[in-house]
Amino acid sequence: PAERARLLRSHGMTTLTWERHQGHAHSYDVVDLGYNYRIDEIRSALGLAQLEKLSASNGRRAQICNTYWHALQDTPLQLPFCSEYMGAPEIMGEQEDRRPAYHLFPVLLPPGLERAAFMQQLREAGIQTSIHYPPVHRFRYYRERYPGVSLPLTEEIASRQVSLPLYPSMTAELVELVVEAVIQAL
Repeated sequence: PAERARLLRSHGMTTLTWERHQGHAHSYDVVDLGYNYRIDEIRSALGLAQLEKLSASNGRRAQICNTYWHALQDTPLQLPFCSEYMGAPEIMGEQEDRRPAYHLFPVLLPPGLERAAFMQQLREAGIQTSIHYPPVHRFRYYRERYPGVSLPLTEEIASRQVSLPLYPSMTAELVELVVEAVIQAL
């Protein structure tokens, strides 16, 4: 699988331009329908610069999650990844070999609360929400290939899920605005 991915990332070509430039090959063959998924130097440089900020960005998102957990714990929302056994939400244990990225903050609305109306009310307050993730079996690709699949529990939970804003540059004021709008919408 890894070798096939390497082949497909570069038009299905058996050797890359760099390999030919280095004298490792003089020609190439196209053996499969591939793509142009080679990262260029500019994007590589941006990626390396972003990696330097990763730990700080994850730490900031963890702080925002902690604020959300504490501010929303007494609402009818079901909150992700917080310890209900400790009596109060707290950040997941961060062991050296597994640290969460805190890249999403999905919540489950209480049964009966219309998600579209909830999201619209937040939108009117200037807050973008999203859905992570719609049930895979409902995407057209899968519906066409696997017709008739029904997953009632997945569908019910997914119909109540909303993701709140979460990104490292969120200010404390913006987080508070989100919390206030969520409480108002509930």
